[in-house]
Amino acid sequence: MRLRVEFTTEPFDLDEAPAHAVAAREVIEVADLDAVDVGPFGNTAEGGSDAVLAAVDALLRKSLGAGATRITLQVNVIEEGGA
Repeated sequence: MRLRVEFTTEPFDLDEAPAHAVAAREVIEVADLDAVDVGPFGNTAEGGSDAVLAAVDALLRKSLGAGATRITLQVNVIEEGGA
C-alpha cells in the first residue's frame, strides 16, 4: 500500500523557519520515501505504508519536542503508480 502524507507544523514564522519546522523537514528528507515536497505552508511526502508511518511517528515526536504547538496532518491511500 502507498500513502501520501500532507502536514504543517505551528506556530508559523514567516521570517525564518522555526525549530519544529526544521525538525519536521529533516525527518522527512532522510526518511525512505519516494517523493518529498517541502514548502513554507505545507509539505507532502509519499511512499510505502511502513516508511510513511515510521516517518509520521518520528515527525510528530521530533516536531513536538522542538516546540510545535500544533501539527496538522492528513494521510491518504494512493493508487500504485499514480495519484
